[in-house]
Amino acid sequence: MAFVVARPHGRWEARESFTTASGPRSRTLASFDVLTEEVAAHASARSSRGATPAEVRAAARKAGAPVAPHAADRAASDLLDAIARGDLPRPALRRVLVDALAGEVVAPPTDSELAAAAWVDRTPRERADALHDLLLLADHLPEPRRRTARRFPRLASGPA
Repeated sequence: MAFVVARPHGRWEARESFTTASGPRSRTLASFDVLTEEVAAHASARSSRGATPAEVRAAARKAGAPVAPHAADRAASDLLDAIARGDLPRPALRRVLVDALAGEVVAPPTDSELAAAAWVDRTPRERADALHDLLLLADHLPEPRRRTARRFPRLASGPA
């Protein structure tokens, strides 16, 4: 079973553990800053336990290590970013893209997905900066006015 551990200076290691007569041991399969497809394949090839690249990626995500997106995800993210800037592909290429993706879409994107599309290719640092700015904005919003309790006329009750 592969696992990923943080190392100093933002480095990460994909490792696997095994037992010996002297007790448990672990060995490094790969060291990385960002887990790419090549690093995951290298770690998988070095694994004596048969860890797959998908298992190495899952272990990296579980540990919080940065994982590079798949090539198709990166291309889709770049395309969405270009479209958001108003840079559309030429019509013939658009038709081919729509045709290639038509069978995959099960439902139209939600408003949340459309809003999140602009943030797909942003780094965690850019996302953190945006969240920080949003929290600073929330700190500067005026507090709601405190309403005084409404006073209603006292209802006199008596014997019926």
